[in-house]
Amino acid sequence: MGNKEEKVTTVSEENIYKLNGRVPLGKAIPFGLQHVLAMFVANLAPVLIVCGAALVRGTDSHLSGTEITRLLQCAMFVAGVGTCLQLYPVWKIGSRLPIVMGVSFTFLGSLLMICTNPELGYEGMVGAVILGGIFEGVVGLSAKYWKRFLTPVVSACVVIAIGLSLLPVGMNSWGGGNGSETFGAWYHLAVGGFTLVVCLVSRYMLKGVYKNLNILVGLIFGYILSTILTVAGIAPMVDFSGISKTIDEVGFFSLPQIVFFTAHKPVFDIGAFFTIAIVFLVSAAETTGATTAVCQGTLGRDIKMEELQGSLAVDGFSSTISGCFGCLPLTSFSQNVGLVTMTGVINRFTILMGALTLILASLFPPLGAFFNSLPESVLGGCTVVMFGSIMYEGMKMLKECEFNDRTMIIVSLAFCIGVGLTQTSGNFFSAFPQAVGDIFNGNAVAGVFVVSLVLSLFLPKEKQGA
Repeated sequence: MGNKEEKVTTVSEENIYKLNGRVPLGKAIPFGLQHVLAMFVANLAPVLIVCGAALVRGTDSHLSGTEITRLLQCAMFVAGVGTCLQLYPVWKIGSRLPIVMGVSFTFLGSLLMICTNPELGYEGMVGAVILGGIFEGVVGLSAKYWKRFLTPVVSACVVIAIGLSLLPVGMNSWGGGNGSETFGAWYHLAVGGFTLVVCLVSRYMLKGVYKNLNILVGLIFGYILSTILTVAGIAPMVDFSGISKTIDEVGFFSLPQIVFFTAHKPVFDIGAFFTIAIVFLVSAAETTGATTAVCQGTLGRDIKMEELQGSLAVDGFSSTISGCFGCLPLTSFSQNVGLVTMTGVINRFTILMGALTLILASLFPPLGAFFNSLPESVLGGCTVVMFGSIMYEGMKMLKECEFNDRTMIIVSLAFCIGVGLTQTSGNFFSAFPQAVGDIFNGNAVAGVFVVSLVLSLFLPKEKQGA
């Protein structure tokens, strides 16, 4: 496995399976584009949800359509910048691992609570994101002081929980998108199923490195089928109106705007910061699990201290950068972790092409709008296997742990409580502040992480030979 990390000076298509080295552009671009398409819609969805609900501070008015369009542009830009930092670090900020950054769903509940408060509004939310990102960045750089508490069984539980939490995301996409009026329509199910079949067939039919382009092939054929159904008037699957609307509102070319130079300058409120700080710790746990999965799933080794520090530092400081552009926090995208572990394509230069595509799409808003027209059901058909592969990697990590009574109790209670909280019929934490329920009721990773960590710290270790 060590040869995957050796420095390679020659340009070769086989380098896509090696961390370092150059890949011909003709091969690097499609493999990098596959990463972008796998996360594109999920990267923009949190921005639409949060910023669509956000109030302008001190008023009962919302952000305008043009402002939200510009924030979508910023979401693409900061995701590309954050990914570049992960791949090619600046100082200690970056892991040098094939990790793609994107806007996080983890923060949704807390951000909505802040931005819909008229006294804080959108401006208070942005200030909290900036401060929270600095907080997580500092936590990441000090990882050597607390890494020993993240035992192998805790890391394995977190990775499995990430996979479990993504399963409904994939199925909701397959059904047409969470909250869609046409959710479960026959054409969503048919197109999603067709896309999945194309992905599987191309993985086994294509030869050499091309078999690992199966996700991109599925996306292309699924998009073509969706377009045919739309043009023929059989099913409303692809909406091209967003492209012309983007051109009218923003133009063909536009630079992302820094929030300090807009009418919505950030407001720094200590209460808003504390509301979001705990969620940044949960995000750090997710990133730790995702980074560990990349190392063990593709490099066949445990994560190094400098990689953990760098990965978490990017998680935090890129969120601060995102806040400076008026956008939401970033985190390592589990969708792309699944893609990396499934295909074995770990080359940093290749994934850099995807990051640069994101940045390019942010500079040309109509290009981003075109990517955003990709139907949810097509994405769902492609991602179900990827999400399952993350859970599979977590199970492989758990297999390396010592199976004894202590491990059984940690794993059993972590999943029973952590996942069980997300399955309850009401608000389990109704007697507590709303922020507690927002963190644990809708996020299995948070509960699994906290329970497994506490049990790992306080359960007595079994004596050898007992």
